[in-house]
Order: sequence, then C-alpha cells, then structure tokens
Amino acid sequence: MNIQHILSCCDHTLLSQTATWEEIQAVCDDGMTYHTASVCIPPAYVARAKAYVGERLKICTVVGFPNGYNTTAVKRFETEEALREGADEIDMVINIGELKAGHDAYVLGEIRELKQVCGDKVLKVIIETCLLTEEEKIRMCRLVTEAGADFIKTSTGFSKAGATREDVALMKAHVGPGVRVKAAGGISSLEDAQDFLDLGADRLGTSRVVKIVKSGL
Repeated sequence: MNIQHILSCCDHTLLSQTATWEEIQAVCDDGMTYHTASVCIPPAYVARAKAYVGERLKICTVVGFPNGYNTTAVKRFETEEALREGADEIDMVINIGELKAGHDAYVLGEIRELKQVCGDKVLKVIIETCLLTEEEKIRMCRLVTEAGADFIKTSTGFSKAGATREDVALMKAHVGPGVRVKAAGGISSLEDAQDFLDLGADRLGTSRVVKIVKSGL
C-alpha cells in the first residue's frame, strides 16, 4: 500500500455546517503538508482559502449542495462565483427528482451548462448513488459522459449512505473515455481507500484518511 499515492488522490474534505474559518485553515494546512489532490470546502470560504494557499493547493467547492434541487440558474451563479473567487474544481449535485422523472435532457443540459462555465476547470457530478436504482446509475454514467464532465462522483456524504464498492465498480464499467470516478462518503480506513482505488476510483472524497495518517494508525 502506497500511502502517499492514496493521499495524492484525496480531496481532503470539510463540509460540516458548523465549520469555522480556523477549521478550514487547518484542513488547508493538512492538504499542503500531505500533498492531497485538493481540499473540498464550503463556498463561503473559497476566497479566503485561495488567498491563504495560493498555488500550493487546489481548492474544490460544492454547488447545489447537498440536495441538488436548486434551479440551473442558481447552480450556474454558484459556479461562476466560486470560480471567480479562486476555486479550481467544482462538485455539483444533480437534480435527482428530474432524473427519476425521466427528464434526462434536463439533467444533461444542466451538467453541460456548468461544464461550459467551468471551461478547463474540473467539474465533478455528484449523483447520490444511495438514492438511485442501478438503471438510474447507468443512465447517469451516460449523461455525465455525454455532457463532457470530468468526474462522476458517488455521494455528498449527507444522505443515507456513501460510496460502496459495488457502485464504484459499476460506474467505472459504464462511464465513457475520459470520465473519471470519485468515491465519497464513508471512507473510514486506508484499506477502504485502497479498495476504492483498486476498483477504479481516481479520487476519494474523505475527511478521515489524512487524520488516520496523522495519527500514525
């Protein structure tokens, strides 16, 4: 097990409603120390975090989070503001109700619009796998691919379950070329992290991996 490789795949995450700037600053310090892929933080802290880390660490934030049922116009504004304030990566939540209603064109159009806003910045699409059927997960793999997003992501970590090994394997098998997979939610050990990477995940959304490494466990 290559711990540094695992760390380099982590979006070191703090999205708690009670997160303070001091806690966000500590997460940024950890991200820089342990060379994580990014820190994933609330939108309200993006500008301060970017000013604090400069080019030493990528800043990721969330859009339409955690429920996904904001209008597309609101998600677009959130994305534009986050990028203007220095975000390098955007994790958006789909409108799950529209997907379940069979309105694939709506979901596709929304993802495509946000990717156009992001340009060469990374867009990850959170599909909240714990709320979807297998058929809906496969449809989302197709839609994310068609929309040109960079990643499909399992979970917000705020619903009833997080990433599962079965979902990561399913997503890896059904996304098109160039679309990467992010496993997030419930990654509680280095063994979990390695398993998800072995199954084809390229990124891990987790608050625990860095803590485990820091503690020497």
